[in-house]
Amino acid sequence: MARVLHTSLVAPSPAGTALQERSLPLTYLDAVWLLAPPVERVFFYANATGNDVLSNLKDSLSRTLRDFYPLAGRLRLTPGTPNRHELHYKPGDGVNFTVSEYHHAGFDELATDDPTEVAKILPLVPALQAGGPVLAVQATMLSGGLALGVTFHHGACDGVSSTHFLRTWAWAAAACAGANAPEPPVIDRTFIRDRDDLYDTFAPHRQSSDDEDDGRKPLGVVSPDVQQVLATFTLSKEHLQRIKEAVAREAEHRGVPTPRSTSIVAAFGFIWHCHVRAKQGSEREAAASSGGGGDRAHLLFPVDHRARLDPPVAEKYLGNCVGPCFVSALRKEVAAASTDGLFTACAAVAASIDTVMRGEPGYWDGIMERLIELFSAAELPLTVAGSPRFRVYDTDFGFGRPVKVDVVSVARTGAISVAEARGGGGGVEVGISLPADGMERFRECFADAIAWLPSSS
Repeated sequence: MARVLHTSLVAPSPAGTALQERSLPLTYLDAVWLLAPPVERVFFYANATGNDVLSNLKDSLSRTLRDFYPLAGRLRLTPGTPNRHELHYKPGDGVNFTVSEYHHAGFDELATDDPTEVAKILPLVPALQAGGPVLAVQATMLSGGLALGVTFHHGACDGVSSTHFLRTWAWAAAACAGANAPEPPVIDRTFIRDRDDLYDTFAPHRQSSDDEDDGRKPLGVVSPDVQQVLATFTLSKEHLQRIKEAVAREAEHRGVPTPRSTSIVAAFGFIWHCHVRAKQGSEREAAASSGGGGDRAHLLFPVDHRARLDPPVAEKYLGNCVGPCFVSALRKEVAAASTDGLFTACAAVAASIDTVMRGEPGYWDGIMERLIELFSAAELPLTVAGSPRFRVYDTDFGFGRPVKVDVVSVARTGAISVAEARGGGGGVEVGISLPADGMERFRECFADAIAWLPSSS
């Protein structure tokens, strides 16, 4: 475990007019995430040590929280209601900032793509304490660098908003002379039309705030096994292009239209294909006793709806404005060898994105029932956290870009994390957590699938 040196409460800066007590109601788009696990992300910075670094992080966090004051507040049940929730801020609220040191593993051992024991990384991210906080920060001093762990309650905001906050905080810390400040958040719930029917579906009725779930036991989530490892795999821009070409060739061979061809489709389809193939061996061994994992494989990832709602939502809107994209295909077809399985996976991803893009009426109706069905099944769907659009490797607090960024919470959820490749060039990084033997099978499937790709034209 990391040794905690001290924890302090960082409140929004009092500069200018003092912030008054206020509440921000959750919308139905927030309510769907009330029981989701916190999103835990850790940034590794080389040679970023010393009290000056820590002091600057706290001071700049305070200044940033003034604009992002809901993140300094508490998530609570709205008084007098059975299931309406709000982010409530009052003077004296703030964000827990923990300073710790860790000697059980060195910087280079932790900031790596290679499989690393989850038990070694979990101490680097802070827990959300009781009482409804939605943000916590932990700065851990390592031999050779700093690990900055940040935990968000998903009910407060989505990845677009959380990374907007992080970029704004980093800009404030770096005191970027001559650089334009990031735009402030838009804190305005009138952008989202009320859907009481959906809110009632997504938010359970509670008797009081004391009944609030701490967010760590949503449908289908289990505690990470102590033997789990976390690793990162990179698909370069060349890899993504070869995936697109392989899918186009297979479509031509089958005499069908070429599916939507984007880097996201290529990356998600490729990783889903590898993940399903990797699980085949263990499933076959357990099939006799468990009955197998079902005929269909499922993938689930979020889609930003800011530009798709009517009226459109501001790009810097602070809150949740994402909806699920459901992907399903026959398991044996996704797991097929050579480019057959890759085509099936990418075509299914592309078709599901096309459905969301069309904005068909009734998109939101029945979503909760479908989520419950998926997460109650014998095998959970593969889910996705993050996006290359978030540009997490641009989060520079004044001591350089991060050497490595991990979404640690994928160890709790079984999700994969995605981000832009840290070296630039249009590639995609994928983080995944599996038991050690499962990680070895995934690595082999990943290498095989790369080898099956045609040479880039």
